[in-house]
Amino acid sequence: MLAAGEHALAEADRAARAAHDALSAAREAAARAEERHEGVKRRLADLAAEIREILETEPETLAGLAGFTADTPLPDIAEIEAELEKLKRDRERLGAVNLRADEELREVETQHATLVTERDDLVEAIKRLRQGIQSLNREARERLLASFSVVNSHFQHLFTELFGGGTAELQLVENDDPLEAGLEILAKPPGKKPATLSLLSGGEQALTALALIFAVFLTNPAPICVLDEVDAPLDDYNVDRFCDLLDEMSKSTDTRFIIITHNPITMARMDRLFGVTMAERGVSQLVSVDLEGAVKIRDAVA
Repeated sequence: MLAAGEHALAEADRAARAAHDALSAAREAAARAEERHEGVKRRLADLAAEIREILETEPETLAGLAGFTADTPLPDIAEIEAELEKLKRDRERLGAVNLRADEELREVETQHATLVTERDDLVEAIKRLRQGIQSLNREARERLLASFSVVNSHFQHLFTELFGGGTAELQLVENDDPLEAGLEILAKPPGKKPATLSLLSGGEQALTALALIFAVFLTNPAPICVLDEVDAPLDDYNVDRFCDLLDEMSKSTDTRFIIITHNPITMARMDRLFGVTMAERGVSQLVSVDLEGAVKIRDAVA
């Protein structure tokens, strides 16, 4: 009986020690669990503070902002971390936050509005300028065609006067727009076929050019007309015609003609002569002869 009791006591001691060891282990596990719990609470507090600081929202509303509900399965943490790292790198490439962005945006918007206004003003100015150019071109075409018609009429008449017949006309060529067109002279002296100015002889070219010059002159006569040796390429017969034309024009206009010439026929047909002579070596002297007055004196004496 004693042996059995001692054995039972030994078993009870072992059970007590085992219980005590289990209790110690449980206490240690409880302490570790409490420590982990406190660590998790601190981590949650840190995460909540980080959420409030970075995202400026409460942790309770974070799921709604992310588009998650209670039934939404959570994504893979590795994928989220990889995406987060990518977004961080993208943010770093963007550089530092520009605190003056709003102010700079307002400045840029103001400049943009100013430029848009200036552009609209410029477009409107260009539009008005083009309208003005079109109006000027239209008026210029009308005036050019009207003047061309008058000059052409005078030219045809003067050509017939100088050549004693024949026909001539001015033509606008190479372009339908009078402002861009060229001018061609088509002349037909008596007894010849119509030809351009370059196909006429030297004398004919000179007479045709004189007809054109006087045609332009008659369109808008000036008080004085100076002609410098225009009769040089003409023969005596055509010089007489040239002088007859001058007489006719001097009577029909108020223009005074000053002719520089060496042709005696032309000089004989003038009202007054002015010549330069050298009576002494190196000394020039102006000589004037009033032919019209001399004719009157001659007629009075006769």
